[in-house]
Amino acid sequence: MSQTRTPRRAAFGFVLATVTLDMLALGITIPVLPRLVLDFVGNNASLAADALGIFGTVFALMQFLASPVLGVLSDRFGRRPIILLSNIGLGLDYLIMGATPTIYLLFVGRIIAGITSSSMTIAGAYIADVKPPAERASSFGLLSVAFGFGFVIGPAIGGILGQASPRLPFFVAGALSLLNAAYGYFVLPESLPKRQRQRFKWTRANPIGALNLLRSHPELTGLAVIAFLNYLAFQSVPAIFVLYGDFRYGWNTAAVGLALAAIGLSAGFIGGALVAPAVRHLGEPATLTLGIAGGCAGFLIFALAKSGNMFLIGIPIWALSGLANPVIQAIMSRRVGSSDQGLLQGASSSLFSTSGLIGPLLFTLTFSAAINPHSHAGLPGAPFLLAAGLALASIPIVLRTTRT
Repeated sequence: MSQTRTPRRAAFGFVLATVTLDMLALGITIPVLPRLVLDFVGNNASLAADALGIFGTVFALMQFLASPVLGVLSDRFGRRPIILLSNIGLGLDYLIMGATPTIYLLFVGRIIAGITSSSMTIAGAYIADVKPPAERASSFGLLSVAFGFGFVIGPAIGGILGQASPRLPFFVAGALSLLNAAYGYFVLPESLPKRQRQRFKWTRANPIGALNLLRSHPELTGLAVIAFLNYLAFQSVPAIFVLYGDFRYGWNTAAVGLALAAIGLSAGFIGGALVAPAVRHLGEPATLTLGIAGGCAGFLIFALAKSGNMFLIGIPIWALSGLANPVIQAIMSRRVGSSDQGLLQGASSSLFSTSGLIGPLLFTLTFSAAINPHSHAGLPGAPFLLAAGLALASIPIVLRTTRT
């Protein structure tokens, strides 16, 4: 038993490291991408804003389209080759973006990055392969910690490296991804036996085909709706966080950085330390409900807080929402066989990507309307109230879906 568990632990550790490094590499480029775009458009802020908006939309669209394809490819050829090829593709892409002489090649680079950065899809399938059902919720929680840690630390590193050159962080990100692929080549075993693999079919690999899997079981359908509503509510935070803090509390860059660090630390603690004991003592349905209720309460505090300190108090309460997704993923993974885990994770990633296409525009327009002096609304927290409403709407679905 111990000989079997040791390689599995090592493999699980590598998968966590892969997600951390992928998100770290992605985060490293966040502070410097606007500067690089500004250089290409002659420091025209208006043109740069337009270009960055297009870049962000295309990146999310590519993730939406590619996640099911990568998931189904992993069901056909195994998890290992798809993880390694994704790391290699992402690493080469960052190197190209760092060296590109034109904004058009940078745009192509963002397309490729959207396709190859779907490591969470295969990582989720790998966890479902190697972890027994009782341990999956806590394992998905650790995956969320890896995701959040890389994404929070990455921008800080990118900001420091970007002081030397806006291109240097891209080269560092590329090197991290390629080193991760090289390391994985030697230590990562395959998790999906050949006898459990599925033939590749485009009817399964497109987003619509992947989402059809979520309609194949009533519980999967309910969980998909719950996940999407909470994914969409989450988009309010990255969409307006900086604008809201500046407008309502007069936060400077340092204050925003500290608040983001608080979010990262709170989310890491919830995902790494609380998911397993909550599921053990409360059960999955109650843990899921607690997570959504905590997120809803946090959004309400964000919306109504009259001071920056009160907003900060809401962060650890909002971070309880991190209990929800690992439980959703764990329950979903038990409703499909091993040969469909990649497809399931691809469908879940498509749900998140769809929220990323809708959410930024939804919440920024809501914020704009709420602070418009001609609207007489006078409610800058309206986007967070909307997010709280979306989360709250999912609770009755939770009670109906998980009562069996």
